Amino acid sequence: MSPLDKGNHKLYGQAAIYAACQSRGKEVSMMAVVVTPLNSALVVVYQAGLTALGAPIKRQKGLNYLRFEASEQAVHDAAHALFSLSQNPVLDVLYRKTFELTDE
Repeated sequence: MSPLDKGNHKLYGQAAIYAACQSRGKEVSMMAVVVTPLNSALVVVYQAGLTALGAPIKRQKGLNYLRFEASEQAVHDAAHALFSLSQNPVLDVLYRKTFELTDE
C-alpha cells in the first residue's frame, strides 16, 4: 500500500484511509480489521528482444505461493539469481502479496 503524505509524516493502512476521507470532508467510523494472508507471488519482467523500431519486447514469468515471511531483499536476490542463468535481462521485479480483509 502506498503511503499518504501528511506534512513530514507518512500514513499507512487505516490511518491513511481515515486521513484521506477527513481531508475530503467525509465522516469515517473506524472498525477493527482482521488481515489474513492468502497468497504471494514473484513476477519478473524481462526483455525478450527488440521490436523493428528498437523498443524492448517485455515478457514476464511468475512464481506463486512464496512464503509470506520471505524478505523483499531475499525475493529480489532470488529473482536476479534465477535470471542470471538466462540470456534475457531483467527489467522489473515485482513481489505481490494478497490479503483478505474482514471486519472483526
